[in-house]
Amino acid sequence: MTLATTLDSGSRTGWADEARATLSLSWPLVLTNLAQMAIMTTDLVMMGWLGPTAIAAGTLGTNMFFATFMFAMGLAAAAAPLAAQALGRKVRAVREVRGAVAAALWLVTAYAVLAGAVLWNGAAILRAMGQEDHLADLAGDYLRALLWGVAPALWFLVIRSFLSAVERPRAALVVTVAAILLNAFVNWVLMFGNLGAPALGVVGAGIASALSNLFMAVGLFAFVTVDRRLRRFNLLGRPWAPETRRMGEVVRIGVPIGVTMALEGAVFNASAFIMGAFGEAALAAHAVALQLAAIAFMVPMGIAQAATVRVGLAAGRGDPDGIGRAGRIAYVLGLGFMATTAIAFLLVPRAIIGLFIDVADPANATAVTLAVTFLALAGVFQLADGAQVLGAGALRGLKDTTVPMVFAAIGYWVVGLPVGVLLAFPLGAGAPGLWVGLAAGLAVVAVLMAVRWARRATLGLVPAVSGPPGPR
Repeated sequence: MTLATTLDSGSRTGWADEARATLSLSWPLVLTNLAQMAIMTTDLVMMGWLGPTAIAAGTLGTNMFFATFMFAMGLAAAAAPLAAQALGRKVRAVREVRGAVAAALWLVTAYAVLAGAVLWNGAAILRAMGQEDHLADLAGDYLRALLWGVAPALWFLVIRSFLSAVERPRAALVVTVAAILLNAFVNWVLMFGNLGAPALGVVGAGIASALSNLFMAVGLFAFVTVDRRLRRFNLLGRPWAPETRRMGEVVRIGVPIGVTMALEGAVFNASAFIMGAFGEAALAAHAVALQLAAIAFMVPMGIAQAATVRVGLAAGRGDPDGIGRAGRIAYVLGLGFMATTAIAFLLVPRAIIGLFIDVADPANATAVTLAVTFLALAGVFQLADGAQVLGAGALRGLKDTTVPMVFAAIGYWVVGLPVGVLLAFPLGAGAPGLWVGLAAGLAVVAVLMAVRWARRATLGLVPAVSGPPGPR
């Protein structure tokens, strides 16, 4: 029997197995992404109970925190493809995985020190950016409490990447859900002075978030230490002696991922500032539509994280057909979900907007009308955003991150924002024009990613076949 005949006879089983494996890996990743969003959302909601000054300062602090944090997320994410390919190869897999995780932990810790120095001076930086003194000082106090959670948050992300690579992601979900409850409780105690504690306001929220991040990191470290199947990796063994080669690999793969995340985050932050030029109603509508898009985005993002692992495992064992199956399954699942949400945005926009704004209040009429328009545009936006993150996730499984970073720079900053500004102002399309530009930029990134994925073999991204591929 030829290899081609073997592949044909097992193709249906291979596709079904891949779909099951991707779904099994994806759903805990998706829910963990949503749970991590919920922790920060809990902070902002409870800050709102303190009044508009507190929530304004908290928002400034949160935005500055993420501006410094997003880049390091790329270093943490690099552990997943490195570990997955090592596990696929099986040769010295335990040592390779341990080395990759140790290198990522060292690098994110070093970055956390630098980020902490920036956040410690947050008030001065915010004042230099033109923020009001009292808001900058309050945000600075919040950041000085929150910064102690930077390193634990990054440790958590590194171990979460490892657990994804070994296809054991549920522990991260359990720990994150527990952290939501812990964060809300500590907020209640420290922000409002309950149970005899001093009322610390937004500083209490910063302490609560830092403690929650520490709890998540310790929880995952404990899990990988006591779990019978994971103890063999001995992730905490010899942490004082990371290998230079592996640290170089983490930098080579992780820095472009971090830059890509920073470019995407920055373009949406910039869009909010630009949208403010169209007034309070436009900014409110933009915030609602963007929040809905962000929630939906967590699903293809989780599937993309699973694709990184599934593609990486296949690449490690030298299985081009497995690589192709993993990528295609991820695209089908992710785009299928985004198409469903796009239809919902088009058919029942007012009902969805009503989760955030009272659509029956005449005072909100302008904001509701704009939000309906933005949601209609978000239909295209959703599909493009899903496609670009799925393509990036699949390519990361092949350790291909530098060219996708260039794609992101072109799509977001050469096409997306400039086209949006051109449509919104000189061409007179107004606020919806900015959304058209953002959608166009995402579409450009999505197409470029898809073309690169389709040409992966021609571009030399796929490893040579090392033997007959397995059904996975």
